[in-house]
Amino acid sequence: MVLAALSDPIDLLLVDDEPDFLEPACRFFQRQGYRVVAAANAEQAIAVQANQHFHVAIIDQNMPGMNGLELLPRLCNEDPDLKVIMLTGGGSIGSAVEAMKRGAVDYLSKPFGLDELDHLVRRVSKAVTLERENIHLKRQLADQNRPKPLIGNSQGIQEVKRLIGRIAPSDKPVLILGESGTGKELVARAIHAQSTLADKPLVVINCAALPESLLESELFGYEKGAFTGAVDAKPGLFEIADGGTLFIDEFGELAGGLQAKLLRVLEDGSMRRIGSTKERKVKVRLIAATNRDLNQEVAAGRFREDLFYRVNVLSISIPPLRERLDDIPLLVHHWLGEDWTLGPGVVELFRVSRWPGNVRQLINALERAKILADKNIIEIDNLPSELRRAAGHDVDAVGEHEPRVGDAIPLELLSHRHVLEVLKRNKGNKTKAAKELGIARRSLYRILDHLAAKDGNQVASSE
Repeated sequence: MVLAALSDPIDLLLVDDEPDFLEPACRFFQRQGYRVVAAANAEQAIAVQANQHFHVAIIDQNMPGMNGLELLPRLCNEDPDLKVIMLTGGGSIGSAVEAMKRGAVDYLSKPFGLDELDHLVRRVSKAVTLERENIHLKRQLADQNRPKPLIGNSQGIQEVKRLIGRIAPSDKPVLILGESGTGKELVARAIHAQSTLADKPLVVINCAALPESLLESELFGYEKGAFTGAVDAKPGLFEIADGGTLFIDEFGELAGGLQAKLLRVLEDGSMRRIGSTKERKVKVRLIAATNRDLNQEVAAGRFREDLFYRVNVLSISIPPLRERLDDIPLLVHHWLGEDWTLGPGVVELFRVSRWPGNVRQLINALERAKILADKNIIEIDNLPSELRRAAGHDVDAVGEHEPRVGDAIPLELLSHRHVLEVLKRNKGNKTKAAKELGIARRSLYRILDHLAAKDGNQVASSE
């Protein structure tokens, strides 16, 4: 009987002193897709293992010199991950038990067919595959939970970093406020990483991604038979996060019924799975994030006032990207790395954009531009058309030059608000403002005259 090919390659070591078994067994397992190495005695097996890793070893117990029971611990000590199958004499239960005590994962008594041995090896190989997947998932989880740095030196981001350091050691709930794309989950992960619960689980859920019924079962779990399709009991995320941190993104999207259940958990740690009358106790630190104004939601009756005050013990507000324009070069450098450069006009376009999608929009624009760019140089025409259009660019025009001091700068390259903000930052000093904007002072005068004529504004003059 020929079994299906292996999904993952398995390195197999065959150790037996009988050529009549070893040679045909070696060919058989090679046909099945194994990577096979044969050894005629224990000494050869030890020498082979010194230079190669094996997933599974098949060892004959009765060999001249060092027998299988003596070889077994030698191989396992050298490689604790090795799975060993011992071939024992017919009816020798005592030796099989001894082999298991010394580290074998299974045994097979002679006589047997190669198909039977293959079935056993495949069963052991599944354990190898599961261990591989487990290691991979743990690494993925570690990478996901490793907090990424908060990029920026602006006053707003410096304040966010300061608050994280002060808030993290507490076990109180935290409310993170900010527009979409500002990095609320990034802040939540930083809080968890700097907390006393850093070695405990951090569980993340997005309320906007799930309908109310599914969200409830995800948060609180359910018992077998609680509803159609509940064929087994399932713990909720509160139970999974027990002892650690639960981050609920888009917290303002919670429906009224879920708000009441969540309030109960926050008040005394009590919860019930769907379909259960049994109360469970959990201890979870809650971090919630929302882009909604919860004060307005409370006033409109869409959000429970008591839950709002329960969660809003400690809060952090993340500034939008348009309020931290000086951080854009740092963000761009972080996401692009050393090998990329920006073409003429790109920096100024970034600075005059409104960024409704904030840092997430910037990252997406950079990722798109990297795909379309030539020679690792990002040009204006590599950027999304909606970004160029929102910044006042003709989406069909390409190759604009970076403005230099003395140039007559097109008005569309500068947002009115940006000019006024720079002027305000320099306390009305037009010479300093023009230098920061990278334009001639007379160009700034023309821009201000245009604004005054358009909006009726008078800008105080200060040299």
